[in-house]
Amino acid sequence: MAVKILQFLAIVLTALSLVPGGAHLFELPNKIGLPQEAYFTVQAIYRGWALFGFVLVPALLVNLLLAFAVRHSVRSSALALMAAVLMAANLAIFFGWTYPANVATENWTRPVPEWEALRTQWEYSHAVNAVLTFGALCLVVLSTLAAATPHTPAGRPAPP
Repeated sequence: MAVKILQFLAIVLTALSLVPGGAHLFELPNKIGLPQEAYFTVQAIYRGWALFGFVLVPALLVNLLLAFAVRHSVRSSALALMAAVLMAANLAIFFGWTYPANVATENWTRPVPEWEALRTQWEYSHAVNAVLTFGALCLVVLSTLAAATPHTPAGRPAPP
């Protein structure tokens, strides 16, 4: 039962982590070319979205716990571990590229001379994180499916 709870939490937390990144990915083509005033106006809609960031660490930790909990299944454990690695990469990209742009612009409330470079950095770091998080979600779902599939000792699926 504990494994099922971990699987559920890993899927839900990873899926929730995809919400902001996915939104940023799909708005990128419409926002990347906006002039400064319009861009800063649009950025105001993200005030409060920092709360979504609090789901990234739990998603990473639960994926790690899941990898350990299903260690008897190499495939399932490896998939969950890869999901955790992608969530860790997400955090590294956020703190390496997204967060510095937020700090430099005071969360897009203070125009700075290099705002266009910061915009590019901010937008594409979110796009990359959306792809990574989607990959993590796919991996944790595959991990759960792999753990649920009965196998014969030879590693072949058991007959129905």
